[in-house]
Amino acid sequence: MDSFSFLVNPASGGGAAPEAVVPVARRLRDAGARVEVTYSPGPHAAMDLVSAAVARGDVVVSAGGDGMLSSVAGAVSRLGGTLGIVPAGRGNDFARMLGLPDDPLAQADALLAGRRRTVDLIAYGDERIVAGSVYAGVDAKAAEIVDRATWVPKPAQYPLAAIRALATYTPARYHLTIDGVAHEIDGATAVIANSGYYGKGMKIAPAASLDDGLLDIIVIEAASKRALVRALPKVYDGDHVHLDEVHVFTGRVVTISATSRTPVPVGGDGEPLGVLPSAPSAPTRVSVLPGALNVLA
Repeated sequence: MDSFSFLVNPASGGGAAPEAVVPVARRLRDAGARVEVTYSPGPHAAMDLVSAAVARGDVVVSAGGDGMLSSVAGAVSRLGGTLGIVPAGRGNDFARMLGLPDDPLAQADALLAGRRRTVDLIAYGDERIVAGSVYAGVDAKAAEIVDRATWVPKPAQYPLAAIRALATYTPARYHLTIDGVAHEIDGATAVIANSGYYGKGMKIAPAASLDDGLLDIIVIEAASKRALVRALPKVYDGDHVHLDEVHVFTGRVVTISATSRTPVPVGGDGEPLGVLPSAPSAPTRVSVLPGALNVLA
């Protein structure tokens, strides 16, 4: 008998996650599966629940947004379990990259089909695991604005946040070493991506693959605020990578720091990760974890 342990973030998607789980769980139970649903009781208790679920042989199902998925994926990966996904956040970009359906009944059928796929993850620093992408500068500022934009209709949250972030951004000099090769770029943002999508469907890294053992690094040069806002629509279809101001690299290990008049914020899959170190001699290490996660997709 199939067994699923749902871990639900009740705050995801502005409170949409609990409702999103109901038809999926009902479909699974009607098909004879055992389903346990738990509302996330906090990071430490949640990891205990993941550990118990994997020990039972359950598929651990993340029901929430990309930040929830990243935290659960890291634990499932370390324990050698299998992850299922019910996308119920604002962005759902990792699910988009996997090609998961929007319809709840189709999501349940995908879980029941049990088709396992092995995908890469990202290690940020010594302990943090990220599924989709790590980003610094304007993008991290936009993510902070989205978290506060509860009054804005969901379809408009990311575009408005991006415009507000671009209107107030401070350029930084990014110091990157990619597989041992050093680069210095005065930029507005830097993205280290496993998934091609972020920011609710922006195709920031159009050539990215979840299972190629590589990270795609996108650095957008500092430019006038008007020029950056004008170029923003190109990110939705990936055409921005053809602009002269956009640098695209691939690699397995990246170290990154940034010097600026103000600290440069960094985030991963919608969650804040602090600020980038300002000393090039003590950068943060970001690396790919090839084939780290089994996921149903």
